[in-house]
Amino acid sequence: MILVKKLILVVCGLLLFGATARSAEIQSRFAKFGDIKIHYLDRGKGDQALVFVHGWTCRADFWRPQLDDFPSLRVIAVDLAGHGESDKPHLSYTMDYLARSIEAVLEDAKVKHAVLVGHSMGTPVVRQFYRLFPDQTAGIVIVDGALRMLFPKEQMEQFIAPIRTNYKETAPRIVEGIVAQMKDEKLKAEVRTAMLATPDYVGISAMEGMADEKIYSPDKINVPVLAVLAKSPFWTPDTETFLRSLAPNLEFVMWDGVSHFLMMEKPQEFDQTVQAFLTTNKLFSK
Repeated sequence: MILVKKLILVVCGLLLFGATARSAEIQSRFAKFGDIKIHYLDRGKGDQALVFVHGWTCRADFWRPQLDDFPSLRVIAVDLAGHGESDKPHLSYTMDYLARSIEAVLEDAKVKHAVLVGHSMGTPVVRQFYRLFPDQTAGIVIVDGALRMLFPKEQMEQFIAPIRTNYKETAPRIVEGIVAQMKDEKLKAEVRTAMLATPDYVGISAMEGMADEKIYSPDKINVPVLAVLAKSPFWTPDTETFLRSLAPNLEFVMWDGVSHFLMMEKPQEFDQTVQAFLTTNKLFSK
């Protein structure tokens, strides 16, 4: 009996050491972007990377399951300008500005080619990155994000107006709606708290940036694209057809029973889907 207990302690110790050593490989770094600093989490080596980009008022560590699930790749998760541990200047948080903050990270990390994974607002951000830096973009993964206006312009203006005038009361209601379908109450509380910690001027400006019709022009995406969406009334029946009109090399999946934060709720399934996409399209050379 004593021997069995000792063996259990040894095995547990090894497992704990392995988990600790694995997590210790994640480096917290800062890139210079004009006069500000952009924070990012970095794991692995090489000049090719899988780059994770969060959504509206979110942060890099929302991708923490993914940081450990691609051991053979360089993996980076970015705190976009104004979010997480990045600097938060008072300026216009357009999709263009946020895309350029990603480029500052890749330059600092000495990454030449990237597959960009954009969740929610991160989708138009990585789409804009592709427009600006097509030679650096090997592929795109859309995670429950849109490449066209979800509502007509007038309706978007009606939605944004109370955000501008009373963010303190409006933002919690919006966030509550976004996280409502999450079943894990602890995870839901964590996401809610993080989103509401983002400064009001950042949230307002970034929402206005997402409502800019110019970022939804129908120019082609000529790299492989994976779209992983959560089944929702937001996605009209022609969503897949529309995305194929933009991205001829598209893999499209829609999951039922998941929330907007599907990559956090089902990390193993999500990461396996991404890995299969990378492998099929041979997006990382040896």
